[in-house]
Amino acid sequence: MAEYDETTYGERIAEVYDRFYGKRDNPETVADFLAPLAGKRRALELGIGTGRIAISLAARGVRVTGIDASPAMVAKMRAKPGGADIPVAMGNFADVKVSGGGFGLVYIAFSTLFALRNQDEQLRCFQRVAKRLLPAGAFVVEAFNPDHSILAQRQRVTAVDVGTNHALLDLATNDVVNQTIRAQHILFTAGAVQMYPVQLRFAYPSELDLMARCSEMRLRARYGGWDRSPFTAASPVHISVYELQPKAASASPRIGSRRALTRKPARKS
Repeated sequence: MAEYDETTYGERIAEVYDRFYGKRDNPETVADFLAPLAGKRRALELGIGTGRIAISLAARGVRVTGIDASPAMVAKMRAKPGGADIPVAMGNFADVKVSGGGFGLVYIAFSTLFALRNQDEQLRCFQRVAKRLLPAGAFVVEAFNPDHSILAQRQRVTAVDVGTNHALLDLATNDVVNQTIRAQHILFTAGAVQMYPVQLRFAYPSELDLMARCSEMRLRARYGGWDRSPFTAASPVHISVYELQPKAASASPRIGSRRALTRKPARKS
């Protein structure tokens, strides 16, 4: 998929996205989880897409802003009741380029973080979020929990939906060394075949925690679903809540820092 970029997935799948995934999570349950974290402060959704979550969150009085790379996905949101009122910045959400100051809540759902196709972009996303997160704010990440027993198979075919006049298949190749997945959602209907490509770079929860630490954040809580069920090794997804690390009362020079390297040695008595 040499021609694949950050706009490809959304631009190709926008027309059928809600049909495929509209029932995956109850947006009201997700909004119930997120709204208390935002409180009276602004919220930012990375990869806002068709607005499934943002619209429900905004209906609770939360001031939601979004970022997305796909005009087609955002157009779908604009056509929904309440969707036209949500401001959206167009571009790669790894850069978190939005105006208006900080946010009490930044969130990214449905493993959309993995749409950033290399570790550098994912880490940059964490770092940019940390700079825009207000004190006591939260960065919430929903992502699938990589199942090595499946990924190690290197390729797989899944029948997602089979009806009288249609069939939806998922075809994927997995590279566990580079932690990448290349897939196609293929919809067969009478007289037509439609293909919706996706590329992902997945990360294990421990790697995301390290990205948070490298961005001066830390894990506050982790759940196995939006209902706050416990996270276990068998959980298919995790909801990870990150927060800014508290500032040290007295900053000491880091090993290898300019200050540590240039400090004069103590005089011997």
